[in-house]
Amino acid sequence: MEYFDELSRFLEQSQTDSLKTAHYADQFDGLKVKLSFGKGNPARVTWIAFLAEGQTISNGIYPFYLYFKKQNLLVLSYGLSETIPPNTNWKLVNPVRISDYFKRNDLGKPARYGVSLVFKVYDPANLVREEIEEDLAEIISIYKHSVSEKPLLLKQKLNPKVAFDYKAFQKSIAGCNLHMNPNFTLRFITSLLAKPFVILTGLSGSGKTKLAQAFSKWICESEDQICLVAVGADWTNREPLLGYPNALEEGKYVKPDSGVLDLILLADKNQAKPYFLILDEMNLSHVERYFADFLSVMESGGDIKLHPEYESKQDNIPPKIRLPKNLFIIGTVNIDETTYMFSPKVLDRANVIEFRVIREEMAHFLNLDCTLNLDSLHGAGSIMATSFVELALNRQLEINSKVLISNTLLNFFEQLQKAGAEFGYRSAAEIMRFAAIANHMEPEWKISEVIDAAIVQKLLLKVHGSRRRLEPVLKTLGALCVTDADKVEDYLNSKKELAELGQIHYPITLEKLMRMYKSLIANGFTSFSEA
Repeated sequence: MEYFDELSRFLEQSQTDSLKTAHYADQFDGLKVKLSFGKGNPARVTWIAFLAEGQTISNGIYPFYLYFKKQNLLVLSYGLSETIPPNTNWKLVNPVRISDYFKRNDLGKPARYGVSLVFKVYDPANLVREEIEEDLAEIISIYKHSVSEKPLLLKQKLNPKVAFDYKAFQKSIAGCNLHMNPNFTLRFITSLLAKPFVILTGLSGSGKTKLAQAFSKWICESEDQICLVAVGADWTNREPLLGYPNALEEGKYVKPDSGVLDLILLADKNQAKPYFLILDEMNLSHVERYFADFLSVMESGGDIKLHPEYESKQDNIPPKIRLPKNLFIIGTVNIDETTYMFSPKVLDRANVIEFRVIREEMAHFLNLDCTLNLDSLHGAGSIMATSFVELALNRQLEINSKVLISNTLLNFFEQLQKAGAEFGYRSAAEIMRFAAIANHMEPEWKISEVIDAAIVQKLLLKVHGSRRRLEPVLKTLGALCVTDADKVEDYLNSKKELAELGQIHYPITLEKLMRMYKSLIANGFTSFSEA
């Protein structure tokens, strides 16, 4: 027997004012079925209950579909009567009430039925037939054992399958007074999904660390999934991140106070959940010294050795670890006289997103309440955490306009090659991956905008050198960004405004090239980081 079609019709009717139930089946799998869309007026929570003999809505237990209209959430629950306490109980371990689940996920207060217990949560727009049938069969099996009073202890199943939606994050941060350009947050999240190593660079105090904290708090259900580490200027090796075996006491391993090793081990045990390592002011020390092991295994997929394998009693620390696929690393970078420049080895392994603050954004900020309240973000998006990790691991996504992307990459490759800054296969593959994620995340995102973001984040990073070598290259790269190439040189020399250039294919790239060009003319040298 299947119930998917009935459930689909129920959800469709829940969006209307119709209260009729006569056209639904009143029996399923030996159980009586009752539905309600409200009495007299449409209800805020519509429901379907499956009742065994002797069980009623007002006095009993029952598998219970609840559709919460305000939250647009479908919950399959272990139903409990509210009017009269039931004389039979569900046989469960560590059950979670719907009211507690809503509070944990910042969903407000459930309009009704908060005492019932969560079995599974669904996004109504992304129901999977096989999943619905399997889950309903499972909870009915538990139910029949419960009402027959046969001993059957089962762990509560709480594995929401709500599809990840970046717009939900944008709404949440706006509510806590963290205002950012929606396109910027889309680039950030797409970059994380494309490759779990993102570097945020730019002006000090522009919100880099706040963005990293905000997203990790929002998507994670527990603080144990987040590790924020302030990089020290005295870091000369990996010990602050991974610890070291105690040479003076055999069998002892000294774990770092930073908590990074604990985070990695925890992420490896819970691979369906996302974990975040945030390295604040990453370039206060030489990155290649303390982060070399991470950079190496990001590409090789190999192991990081912690201690010799024969020393098996190192305080329960394994002799080697791998970077879990569900570990996302975000580094923040300030560019000033107290910091070190990144080498191509580092830049080539990350998506680098530059923070800029323009006058309009500053004026908007000054007119707002500047008090941030990131605590309100805790776990608000955790209902989407499973699908976030699955999307990061999905390698089957299709790429739109692959020919256009390929031709653009080849054009830029030829020009970058002249400056000795051409990119390799890794960068090309990661740009294709970025485009595939972008198409899935936001189908309305124009392909030219996707390419624009990818060029700045992956291709311009290694461009640095003298005026003699770079001036013609920057001009040619600028010409690739517009339709009317003859006007680019005047723009680079500040003789024309951006609006005067006609059709611009890649505005972010062109604006960055202009800043690099000005730095080149003023100083005789330029680089991505300093422009």
